[in-house]
Amino acid sequence: MEQEREPSKAPAPFLSPYNPLETEQKILQLWESADYANPDTMVAKGLTKTDAETYSIVLPPPNVTGTLHMGHAAMLAIEDILIRYNRMLGKRTLWVPGTDSAAIATQAKVEDEMYKKEKKTRHDIGRDELLKRIEVFTEESKATIINQVKKMGSSLDWSRYAYTMDETRYKAVMEAFVRMYEAGLIYRGRRIVNWDPKLQTTVSDDEIEYKEQKDPFYYFKYGPFVIGTVRPETKFGDKYVVMHPDDARYAEFAHGQQIDLEWINGPITATVIKDEAADMETGSGVMTITPSHSGIDFEIASRHGLDIEQVIDERGILLPIAGEFAGQHIKKARPMIVEKLKAKGLIEKIDENYVHNVSTNSRGGGVIEPQIKLQWFIGVDKEFSIPHSEMTGIATGSKTTLKKMMRQAVESGDVKIAPERFERVYYHWTEILRDWCISRQIWFGHRIPAWYRDDETYVGTQAPEGEGWVQDPDVLDTWFSSGLWTFSTLGWPEKTDDLKTYHPTSVLETGYDILFFWVARMVLMSGFLTGQVPFKDVYLHGLVRDGQGRKMSKSLGNIIDPLDMISKYGADATRLSLIIGAQPGNDLKLDENRVRGYKNFANKVWNITRFVLENTDGTEASLNAADEKLLAEAMELAAAVSDNIGKFRLDLAADLVYHYVWHRFADEIIEESKTVLKGTDEASLASRRSVLYRILNIFLRLLHPFMPFVTEAIWQELPVKDTDQLMVAKWPRA
Repeated sequence: MEQEREPSKAPAPFLSPYNPLETEQKILQLWESADYANPDTMVAKGLTKTDAETYSIVLPPPNVTGTLHMGHAAMLAIEDILIRYNRMLGKRTLWVPGTDSAAIATQAKVEDEMYKKEKKTRHDIGRDELLKRIEVFTEESKATIINQVKKMGSSLDWSRYAYTMDETRYKAVMEAFVRMYEAGLIYRGRRIVNWDPKLQTTVSDDEIEYKEQKDPFYYFKYGPFVIGTVRPETKFGDKYVVMHPDDARYAEFAHGQQIDLEWINGPITATVIKDEAADMETGSGVMTITPSHSGIDFEIASRHGLDIEQVIDERGILLPIAGEFAGQHIKKARPMIVEKLKAKGLIEKIDENYVHNVSTNSRGGGVIEPQIKLQWFIGVDKEFSIPHSEMTGIATGSKTTLKKMMRQAVESGDVKIAPERFERVYYHWTEILRDWCISRQIWFGHRIPAWYRDDETYVGTQAPEGEGWVQDPDVLDTWFSSGLWTFSTLGWPEKTDDLKTYHPTSVLETGYDILFFWVARMVLMSGFLTGQVPFKDVYLHGLVRDGQGRKMSKSLGNIIDPLDMISKYGADATRLSLIIGAQPGNDLKLDENRVRGYKNFANKVWNITRFVLENTDGTEASLNAADEKLLAEAMELAAAVSDNIGKFRLDLAADLVYHYVWHRFADEIIEESKTVLKGTDEASLASRRSVLYRILNIFLRLLHPFMPFVTEAIWQELPVKDTDQLMVAKWPRA
């Protein structure tokens, strides 16, 4: 009589509950020592073919000033899933890490600390000393953020790490500026800009944060008209009254007609301007304009050749045009101006509960005061001859504009945006795009490569020869260098192997809130400078909100720190909580209970493995019909997961594996197997042991991109496997 075979026992680690904190650090060291995140290592070890299809992503660089937040964590989880999946498909996969200098935010932080401790400003210590202090601060901050990124399990190739202010990126920024200047796309001129009186610098549209605020809204009598404003302090220079040419209420007034009326500081002569910018549906349909302190008003004045007079200076102080109020700060002067208008009978009414959005600088908190300034701009409507192009429908040597090129990239399908509904947003923003102000009045950043001597201007990557040249003190908007990110990180302007191999990159993954501010500008810069789109796909994730759907903020006390979640529940649970249920482009509600729930799933996977390894040693055996059906079901799951990842439905892909492992495999297949494994038929026993092991092997591979730590830890204990690490195992395919 044949002796009954003893089942194998699970390896020692499975005798204890799964400990993510202890395990994840070991796995990080394992991955780092193998260097499989480097595609060159993969090729050298024969794990990827030299001519294999490539798949590349550049990490949207987190600011060196900050720490990891849930938005970063979601971004890292999504990109790591895409990278691990495509690596397992056998592609030459590259994920380039980097950090951003966040120039305004970084300088503001260092200056604030210096003033608190030493009561000194940057002007007290000088440019060179300030830059030294900033360098010390950024080096410490870089180390912090890099360590945090690694804790998420991000399989980035750290040998290719880039920093927006390093030497290679500096060279790229200088080259880009000079090429665009020589093509006539960069110019210096006086235009309306976002001015921050607190930091004394221009601010990018990208860095404007709109804060809801309640203020009185004033209705003033302006001759025969009623005009409304929340800012009476700007009205001293208002001598034009604008109305829509089709507004029947004002048909009796002709364009250019002059009207004498009483105003703040006495009688003035106002001129009627007919312009379609006037909104007939808002208030009386009539407005006065302050061209020096409003973008819309500046455009109206420019169209009609109107006088443009400055009312408020760079510090928020009223100028001589304000008469008796000159020299006062606008906040202090506002109530006094209102009182004077009341006394003159020029106030129609006041709405005390007017709620509106106030433009503030997200990097320093200052309220934005639009000003006309001499600055450097990129002209998005300037026509140029395309130096080189691989973009569909854009031939080398043809004429176009940056704005047209940005639209063409998406219309042609060279760049696809997911979810597709955001294409409409992209087109809308492209249409209303105005010239981009790229100069900043701070000291930290890429200094503008322009020098002046008397009436001469020289622009070049190196300082000009000769005496008397003075370099422009301004630095470039940090979004200028970020716009080069997909190709500067690969060595441009040098024609490196990385640039030839991995550009255009495969996907740009980021939050929908910076679709235009960053994504569109990368299309702009890459199209002109490389002749290529920067990426083939754009995947937009939503914002991570608290359990009640509110934005996370310090004031609400509802911030969930991903590092706290990792410490409590592990990186796998944190990652999965940010993926399942997170539809592309939709916001996600997150609370700690959700993260805790996915830690239970990691424990479940650990316990399932223990059961399987207690009952099989991984020996292959012929499968009976029932077990063949179970194996086929697992392979169908693999196909469905692949299909969903390919469509950027990572939420559905993760959900499929989660439910299969917990409910189908654990609750049904394992429970049924307990009965089968008590039987005496050797063929049935061998078949079931074999299929359990094979299904475990399959779902570990499927789960790996989503939960890399626990799956890799289990893989290391498997008695039979085809690779030393799960991260380089092949994806299950029929």
